[in-house]
Amino acid sequence: AQMRLREGVELPLRSPQAFRRLGIRPAKGFLLFGPPGTGKTRLAKAVAREAEANFVATKSSDLLSKWYGESEQQVSRLFQRARQVAPTVVFIDEIDSLAPARGGGLGEPAVTERVVNTILAEMDGLEELQGVVVMAATNRPNLLDPALLRPGRFDELVYVPVPDAAGRRRILAIHTKGMPLAEDVDLDAVAERTARFTGADLE
Repeated sequence: AQMRLREGVELPLRSPQAFRRLGIRPAKGFLLFGPPGTGKTRLAKAVAREAEANFVATKSSDLLSKWYGESEQQVSRLFQRARQVAPTVVFIDEIDSLAPARGGGLGEPAVTERVVNTILAEMDGLEELQGVVVMAATNRPNLLDPALLRPGRFDELVYVPVPDAAGRRRILAIHTKGMPLAEDVDLDAVAERTARFTGADLE
């Protein structure tokens, strides 16, 4: 996952002229999916930092509003801000709640239609722009509107799995840093015993 994102995000943002010279259209969108607590947000932030790009992040709940037309305006403002400070990685967390499949009966249908259409229009408008990449995260990719997964939108789907034993050991080390641990606490043993453990379990 890390290598795919570095190649797909960092290279186009740092060397866009190379892609233009070769006539290759870099991916504009990356959908990170996987269980909660596997570090999707942290991964997106790290990729933006490596690419020396600005990181504009938001949760879907922050973009949704009960006022008519406000949700669409919030989405448009997010992309406008990203264009102004390019090179930029835009990150939308829990995108399934912002852009569920239209006609699926989730939420108020007219609002869902307008918000999804606004996201589609904004992502299509990035086609001619250099320096803006959209990343989003979801635990439930099957709920996302299928139109967002077409070429030129979220071109790349990246699975972020539950960490292996070494990854769990690093998570435990981060969360216990500065904690007074008893001498008989063996983080390696804990990491080996917790096969389904993720960072969400410590939040």
